[in-house]
Amino acid sequence: MSGSLWLKPPGPEGPWVHIAHAASARRPSPGATDTLPVLPGPGHGPRDSGADPLDELAGRFGAFVAAAVHPDEIAAVLESDGMTDEHIRLTYGRDDSFTLAEELYARVPRSFPEPDALPDPWKVSLTACLLRGLIFALPGLAYLLGEPLLEGPPDRLGLPAGTLTLLAGALIGWVWDQTLSHRAYTWLGLGDRAAAGRTLLVGAPVGALLGTAAAFAVPGGPRFSYAFAAGQALYVGAATVLLVLRRERLLLAALGPMAAGSVLALFTDPPVPLRVALLLVSLTAACSLALRELPLAEGVRAAVRRILPRLPLGGAPVRTKPHPGGGGGTVRWRMLRGAEEEHGRRGPRIGDSVPYGVFGLGTGLLVLYAALGEVLTGGPAEAVAAPSAVALTLSMGPAEWLLHRFRSGSLAGLRAARSPRAFRRRMLTTLARCLAVYLTVLLLLGTTGTLLWPQAPGLTWDRVATLLLLGAVMWTGLLLQSFGAVRPAAAVCAAAAAAQSLALLAGAGQPRLVQLAVAGAAAGVLAVLVCLLLGRATAHR
Repeated sequence: MSGSLWLKPPGPEGPWVHIAHAASARRPSPGATDTLPVLPGPGHGPRDSGADPLDELAGRFGAFVAAAVHPDEIAAVLESDGMTDEHIRLTYGRDDSFTLAEELYARVPRSFPEPDALPDPWKVSLTACLLRGLIFALPGLAYLLGEPLLEGPPDRLGLPAGTLTLLAGALIGWVWDQTLSHRAYTWLGLGDRAAAGRTLLVGAPVGALLGTAAAFAVPGGPRFSYAFAAGQALYVGAATVLLVLRRERLLLAALGPMAAGSVLALFTDPPVPLRVALLLVSLTAACSLALRELPLAEGVRAAVRRILPRLPLGGAPVRTKPHPGGGGGTVRWRMLRGAEEEHGRRGPRIGDSVPYGVFGLGTGLLVLYAALGEVLTGGPAEAVAAPSAVALTLSMGPAEWLLHRFRSGSLAGLRAARSPRAFRRRMLTTLARCLAVYLTVLLLLGTTGTLLWPQAPGLTWDRVATLLLLGAVMWTGLLLQSFGAVRPAAAVCAAAAAAQSLALLAGAGQPRLVQLAVAGAAAGVLAVLVCLLLGRATAHR
């Protein structure tokens, strides 16, 4: 896809931050400007009186003419060289620059030299992505460690005691975590780490309170389930802080005691005090490390100023206006207006982050139904397909790496393709390859988890199909999200989750077939959106 003749090859760009902002595929290198090139001057030696002046001009401009995709580009270069129409008529016998450009375009063969090799801005470490996927899945081991403390009669749906209590808090955490993460990442993208820290400092505790409140709103759970749900909510807030600020290794170290205790619980029966102690150690470590990364003192002061009226300093008068109730009373006029007042109009809007929360809710419900769909409709407790949920969680590491590989492939396609059709073919090929690799990894994880998980239901054809379709939904949804098209992705996932919820409440259809139909429809719609959006070269710039 050729650009203007005077555009230099794009310079290196930093990779996009955690599925947030798409980088420009053709940004000039540092120091480059959108100016016309300095053309070689005419020779100073003796000129053959019988030579065609157009041949001499074609020799001077040959490289630019050969790489032009339209005569108008050549005309622009001629005019930039100072050639007026009068000079062209006297020297070359043509009417104007456009006529001369057309003759040069016809005389010089087309030649499109390959651009210089450039660093790949989308190259990321596979190890780092796998580490993130492991961190996403490791907290699930806490349920193994705390299982004896959740003993009690099954709830009215036949689920293990405390399951609904923990799920209620987890769903709120998924929604709030996605929304808060996007807002903090946006501040980081604007180069304001302090504002990102303040956002996390206020948002993480609020999310923990909301998750705890949702868990306590579910009646009938074991007493320890509410304490466990509160710890779960606190951990989600701390993990969000550490992941946004790229402190994955610190979070992995904090999870170490809990993970070690869970592995120990597979072979022995640790006493209850030890189980509780290991859970508390990991939770305390995660929260402490998160607090260490945040501008706590500054953040507290900023939060207080946002809530309370600003007090006069140094005897400065406070602007007042009459109290609405009359009687000559006054109220303080000036209040802090948050980040938008501090940073002007460049601050992110809260409404821009909401679709990410909706996306998290939709995908979270779909994964939940894949694991518990049959049990929620009255099936046996043995039908819990926990390995599918674990496989989808673990696969998020490879998914992130493959999203970067797709962006890298689309960037290479922009540089190499010679037509929109050729670019579309390259894009579709890259998309199919990355999605196939991801689904293969997901299938291997699901199969391995089913073989290793005690009393896990077998991977029948419908379970396999549902797992792969859900994987396609999540990967294509994340791909659209990385290009900024989060609203359609969120709408599709939320609609799919709503449809499955209605079918569950109405008792319509066999649960496995409903899951398969919903996941297939959502995957098909998202695939169409991906092809429509990403087939346009401008979407990748």
